[in-house]
Amino acid sequence: MRKYNIIIIYDKEYKQVLMCLRSKDPFLGLYNFVGGKIENDETDEEAAYRELFEETHIDRDNIVLTHTHDLVYYLEDMSMQVWCGQLREDIDIYGDENQLEWISLKENFFDLSRFAGYGNIGHLLYSIDINRDKIIF
Repeated sequence: MRKYNIIIIYDKEYKQVLMCLRSKDPFLGLYNFVGGKIENDETDEEAAYRELFEETHIDRDNIVLTHTHDLVYYLEDMSMQVWCGQLREDIDIYGDENQLEWISLKENFFDLSRFAGYGNIGHLLYSIDINRDKIIF
């Protein structure tokens, strides 16, 4: 099974979420979370921090990631781990692969004309929000 991760990053005030504007398929031109492939020679946590740093230059000193969800697509032979965290302080964020943007949590993340994931982005953000007291921020 192919394994990927999705990394949801909140600003230090928990008012915005970091998203990338996809520059290639799948979801070309839509906003998505950062993340990527989990390599065979690394732990799931190592992969989450590696992908986060590669795509945003956020490192372990800036954030603690918590594993919150697993999405398994049996018919596509694929699984996706969801990790989230909140920045400890404002830092410069930049990436080479996709344009990064802070998006207000007041947005409609179920808008499929703007956001990737067939509604999963809205669902994940809602699930994390209602369980926020169980996640250390």
